[in-house]
Amino acid sequence: MFHVYTQKKGADLTKTLIKDFKDLEEAFDCAEKSIEGKPDLKYIIEETSGHFNSYGELLTDVVAESE
Repeated sequence: MFHVYTQKKGADLTKTLIKDFKDLEEAFDCAEKSIEGKPDLKYIIEETSGHFNSYGELLTDVVAESE
């Protein structure tokens, strides 16, 4: 599963979940649209595998991040 987030540039501790997707291409389309015309935002796409760490937190991998 892919999660699309937006984040203000320079604010590394906060991000806003936009939507979850099963298809990576749909996630990229949504990510691009979510920051369109907003130069102060960037997108982050994370993939989850369904595994958890010892603290019960879902493990994620960053698939893509805008600059």
